Amino acid sequence: MALSLVVDALSLKKGYRHLINDLSFFVAPGECVALTGANGVGKTTLLRTLAGFIRPDGGRARYVDGVDPEESVAAQAHYLGHAEALSPGRLAGAELDFQRAFLGGTAAGQAEAIRRLNLSPLLELETRMLSAGQKRRLSCARLIMARRPVWLLDEPMSPLDTEHRAKLAELMQSHLSEGGLIVCAVHDPLPFEVRELRLMAPAMETVYG
Repeated sequence: MALSLVVDALSLKKGYRHLINDLSFFVAPGECVALTGANGVGKTTLLRTLAGFIRPDGGRARYVDGVDPEESVAAQAHYLGHAEALSPGRLAGAELDFQRAFLGGTAAGQAEAIRRLNLSPLLELETRMLSAGQKRRLSCARLIMARRPVWLLDEPMSPLDTEHRAKLAELMQSHLSEGGLIVCAVHDPLPFEVRELRLMAPAMETVYG
């Protein structure tokens, strides 16, 4: 299902400090918006808000076009953050089995993820033994195993080598071509066309109450 994302006058705080104030933007199906800006400006907080983990201090973010507004965001979006959310003592193959069952994915999707992300050599290794790039590839498998229209990605390329950055870029472009949307935080430019949304810190102020 093709969805659009509408953000209306969104305000977010961290403690007593405004991170984002009165932010509005729209993301259409097939579009990727790249969040840029200095460290600490609120990119991760914004992504976590779009994923439904954080309640905004003002304004609203919603997915529209044929979606019940009361339906869980989790049924519509994948969020991949800095923490890979992998069980450290579990074999990578068993982790894929768990993630597929937990997310309602398919066996065909799991096989496709293993092939497209080059995961076969990792399946008999405990996830705690994997490198940062290998863990990221394992985490990205959920994007393929359980199809969802919205991808919220926090610096998805950062731990990957050149070969696997290209593979993830292909996955992202394929998702967009099928009508999905992506919002991602980046420091380096992505290797395909995106719309940049640069976040700027609001004027310094302390908010009480």
